[in-house]
Amino acid sequence: MKRAVTFHVPGRPQGKARARTFYSPAAGKSISVTPDKTVLYENLIKGQYIQAAEGMYMEPGTSVALRIVARFLPPKSKSKKVQSQMLEGKILPLKKPDMDNIVKVVADALNGVAYRDDTQIVLVVAKKAYSALEGLDITVEEYMSEG
Repeated sequence: MKRAVTFHVPGRPQGKARARTFYSPAAGKSISVTPDKTVLYENLIKGQYIQAAEGMYMEPGTSVALRIVARFLPPKSKSKKVQSQMLEGKILPLKKPDMDNIVKVVADALNGVAYRDDTQIVLVVAKKAYSALEGLDITVEEYMSEG
C-alpha cells in the first residue's frame, strides 16, 4: 500500500529566494545566508507537514512523489466576470513566484522531516491556480514505479 500525507500551507504561496553571499573578513571566507522570509516559510511548511504526517517518514532508499497546487486569490482589481473566469480555471496565474522556486522551497523544507534528502524525489507534479482559498496543497507520497 502506498503511504501518503496531504496537507495545506495557508497564506500566499512563496518561492525559494536566492541565498545572499558575502565575504566575511572575520571568517576569512565567503558566507551564504538564506533570507529570513524564506527560512520562516520553510518552517511553516515543515510545521504543517509534521501536524498532518502522524510520524510518517520516507526512509533513505524510498522513492518519493511530490504533488503541489499553489493557490492564489484573484486580484480584487479585476472585474467580477474576470474573477469568475479565474476561479473556474479559464484564466491561470502567469505571475511570480516561478513554479520551480515554489517546488524548491517545498522540497527543501521537507528535508529531514518527510524524507532524509530531496534527492529521493523522483516525480513532481505542480501547478498554479486561482482559488477562493490561498495557499499550498501538498501531497508527499511513496512512489511506486509501474514496472
